[in-house]
Amino acid sequence: MNVVEVLRLPLNADLSGFVQLLRRLQVPHRVTEEGDQQVLWVEESRAEQALRLYQLHPEGDVDTALLPPPVQEPRSPGVVEQLRASKATAAILLLSLLVAGLTGLGDNLETLRWLTFLDFHVKGDYVYFTPLEVSLQAGQWWRLLSPMLVHFGILHLAMNGLWYWELGRRIEWRQGALRLLGLTLVFGLVSNAAQYLFGGPSLFGGLSGVLYGLLGHIWLYQWLAPSPLYRMPRGVLVMMLVWLLLCLSGLVSLLGFGQIANAAHVGGLLVGCLSGLLGGALARRKLTT
Repeated sequence: MNVVEVLRLPLNADLSGFVQLLRRLQVPHRVTEEGDQQVLWVEESRAEQALRLYQLHPEGDVDTALLPPPVQEPRSPGVVEQLRASKATAAILLLSLLVAGLTGLGDNLETLRWLTFLDFHVKGDYVYFTPLEVSLQAGQWWRLLSPMLVHFGILHLAMNGLWYWELGRRIEWRQGALRLLGLTLVFGLVSNAAQYLFGGPSLFGGLSGVLYGLLGHIWLYQWLAPSPLYRMPRGVLVMMLVWLLLCLSGLVSLLGFGQIANAAHVGGLLVGCLSGLLGGALARRKLTT
């Protein structure tokens, strides 16, 4: 029987009711412990069904358990249910919204200067940047990460927010909230540093570098350890890679979309592919042992 990982939850999460539900529905499964988490494994052909069933009835349901397995199109979870199941994803988005409000989407320079990679001040028509080492010596280490929460304009925030919600939830459901937060911080650090090193002193921000990291992680993790959660339409990957190439060509900037943080995108994608290779290889090894 070929089984795949469907859920990864803390040890204190009660899966007994849901496991009983799976037994009544005769869905082949097993639960293992890995560190401080419990992992639910289900036969690959029933994995998507089991995931949707958990989204609807995480604590099990005696009445539902007496019914046959759900049909092809069960009721989609509501917004509240999705938020409860995606707390880490929602937290990052909430922080981005809070920063957007405090910085006026980049218009409030006095607030913005505390969250950019480099501190700055404006004098006349010129922007003067403070060297990074000066800020770090003053204890402002948050600057290495905070630019990922800064957005310039409502469209910038909306597009990044929607993609983070889509990609972040998948990772949170498959690998857990702590893993998503860890990957977000690593991808944010690498993409910010790459943009600074290759783009020089400038004002940049947004979750797009993190998004390319999440995309690369899901892409290669799924290649090595397939799961219904990481199965994405091929067109999504192609679209984002084509957009990256268009940005690198300079065409997007010429069309009036402003300056693009290309180094952040490439840096995020590369480190995301690396984490996907490592994580997928470990998951594949567990499946074969």
